[in-house]
Amino acid sequence: MALSKEERRERIRFRIRKTVSGNAQRPRLAVFRSNKEIYAQLIDDLSGVTLAAASSRDKDIDAASVNKSEAAKLVGQSVAQKALKAGVTEVTFDRGGYLYHGRVKSLAEGAREGGLKF
Repeated sequence: MALSKEERRERIRFRIRKTVSGNAQRPRLAVFRSNKEIYAQLIDDLSGVTLAAASSRDKDIDAASVNKSEAAKLVGQSVAQKALKAGVTEVTFDRGGYLYHGRVKSLAEGAREGGLKF
């Protein structure tokens, strides 16, 4: 029996989450990608708190009117700025079961350009 795309991604996501975890010093940079938008959160898994978040639906990124890959890069830079304000410089990257390619890769590169290390 073949798995659907969603089931396959969920299996990969759970496999990643077994090893990737965030704490206050090194939070998890979690990525969610829908067909239209992309979202990023910095999560402290030990206390269950989101430290910073950014998405392509934010007013400044939405107003830029760029393609989805460029918007993902802007989201990465935005979450990096918010992280630096919160005193975070290192993160662990959680690609959320998506391939490290396209928009997910653009977001990661934008976060690195913004000053995050992972």
